[in-house]
Amino acid sequence: MTPPRWDLSNVYPGLDSPELAEDIDWVKAEIKALGEFYQQEFSKLDESSSPETLNTAISVIVDRINPLLEKASTIGAYIHSFISTDSFNQAAMRLNSQFELVMVEISQVNVMLESRLGRLRAVLPAALELGGSAGEHAFPLLEIAEQSQFLMSEEKEILSNELDLSGANAWSKLQGTVTSQKTVDFELDGEVKTLPMPALINLYYHPNEDVRKRAYAAEFEAWESIKEPLAACMNGVKGWVNTLNQHRGRVDALHAPIDQARIDRETLDVMLEAMRESFPTFRRYFKAKAARFGSTALPWWNLFAPVGKLEQTYTFAEAADFIQANFEKFSPDLKTFAKTAFDHHWIDAEQRTGKRGGAFCMPVPGVKESRILCNFDGSLDQVMTMAHELGHGYHNYNMYQAGRTPLQRHTPMTMAETASIMCETVMFNAVMDTIEDPQAELALLETALIGDSQVIVDIYSRFLFEKEVFERRAKSELSADELCEIMEDAQAQTYGEGLDPAYRHKFMWTWKPHYYYAGLSFYNFPYAFGMLFGVGLYAIYEQRGADFIPDYKQLLASTGEAPAAELAARFGIDIRSRDFWVDSLAVIGQRVDRYCEL
Repeated sequence: MTPPRWDLSNVYPGLDSPELAEDIDWVKAEIKALGEFYQQEFSKLDESSSPETLNTAISVIVDRINPLLEKASTIGAYIHSFISTDSFNQAAMRLNSQFELVMVEISQVNVMLESRLGRLRAVLPAALELGGSAGEHAFPLLEIAEQSQFLMSEEKEILSNELDLSGANAWSKLQGTVTSQKTVDFELDGEVKTLPMPALINLYYHPNEDVRKRAYAAEFEAWESIKEPLAACMNGVKGWVNTLNQHRGRVDALHAPIDQARIDRETLDVMLEAMRESFPTFRRYFKAKAARFGSTALPWWNLFAPVGKLEQTYTFAEAADFIQANFEKFSPDLKTFAKTAFDHHWIDAEQRTGKRGGAFCMPVPGVKESRILCNFDGSLDQVMTMAHELGHGYHNYNMYQAGRTPLQRHTPMTMAETASIMCETVMFNAVMDTIEDPQAELALLETALIGDSQVIVDIYSRFLFEKEVFERRAKSELSADELCEIMEDAQAQTYGEGLDPAYRHKFMWTWKPHYYYAGLSFYNFPYAFGMLFGVGLYAIYEQRGADFIPDYKQLLASTGEAPAAELAARFGIDIRSRDFWVDSLAVIGQRVDRYCEL
């Protein structure tokens, strides 16, 4: 049975439907009306205005901007559902381009709001204390006001938004189109098949080393043939971000991502320090795995190779049952959510040409649902990936259930990984509890450690890569070969002697879409934060049992309404303490110890 494609027919009947066109027209009209209110009413307010007057005006804005964001996000998600799964769909591409112009207008209205709130910073708290819609949105409004100090003038911000479509956003779309449409002819099971790049990359999990090694060579050949346009995309995006950061008064390229993550540099530094100190443990795992293949270090094609005798593969239906059964052990509510997602075709799992690689979960707020993209190949790793993305969907579900508005739902990447990592941990521990055969246990540990090492070791290599690229891009453009050199050097610093220096992966920068997001640089370190925070939360769950679930659901519902440190403190976690990160990493260290024993 072919893995399913997602269904969004309950959102709109089609790209050319009158319902979609009517909603787009409504969004345009509301943008215009909101802009007029800013100009005619809100712009007149200043620090001499009474708190009551400010509260009333801000409440009007909040009550209008939330429905606007809700509708616009739903339209954007619907259009993106076509683009992300079929980059050959010209109708979707054309509509997306048209709607991007509408989103620019929303950004311009937001710039006016941000600028004005910034000017009202001194008197804003008093106005918000009076309650109403303004008071209910105190946290995001105060955050907007605080961040407004890193805005250019309204005129420059509006211009940069308009130019973005032909600048960074265009480079990002080019990278997505080029990588999603690239195919490779590859001999598999005695038959030459034309594989999209995600399917080729998934062959690193194939049980046959010859297949993995040939996939590595084929992938390198493919990226070699298109490395120059992808390098141009990287230079375009990073140069754009550097220029805007300079004009906005940002200290460096990390400044905005740290603020977006709602953490501080102290937290990031102690987490990165703990991660660095864990590298010897991971290298011990890499070398132990390499020894199973008769070598002293891993070539890249064996980094994801299955180990042990758990050679089970899953049909999509079996994977769905497997996930639901294990979710239920954690919370019946989580299981019910997953069942809804499977039963109502919220997941696009089929591998096909034109579809983006990787996996993601996309909120569809207009119907209070989510949609999940993955590239399912029947492996346990892909089962875990689905569980991860369902965790994101469950996070969205809890915010919807709690009645949070778009402004209240805006969650930083650091906290956005909370539920996804929890679901992965639930799956791993639930399965491990049922295993008696040492070889099966080894296979499950292998699956877990592949994920752990990617989030700690590889994520750190991506952090080093991106930091170096930003610093060097400020001085000149970088060639494709220079980007490859930076990537290999980053892998040498992190994987160390665990990875064969002759067979690293210099092209990892080509297909990871995160590097090409101008609005969210350093997409990498929040994953490590999320995983280690999730591990720490799971330890608390093991202590408290079912009593933990209501507090956990409340946490998920509130991730858009407080800094990460405040949310963590609800569970007695101090994210500025090095000990917390070390303790979470120690859990992974225990897995490595057991792996080496087996």
